[in-house]
Amino acid sequence: MTALADVPRPAARRVRVWFGEHVIADYTGEPADAIQYQAGMTRRFASLRITIEPVTATADADAANL
Repeated sequence: MTALADVPRPAARRVRVWFGEHVIADYTGEPADAIQYQAGMTRRFASLRITIEPVTATADADAANL
């Protein structure tokens, strides 16, 4: 049996700031907070790519071994 680890609510959003292929900032939060964070990062890092996407649940492989 596989357990879900740190499952955020389905409405959570993940914001990432990219420097080329490297993530230099990563934030996960409620949609309103994520949009506010994205706006702030866009102002601060105008030339970098900033993504916002829904958070998906991930399975914790170690939880299955308990």
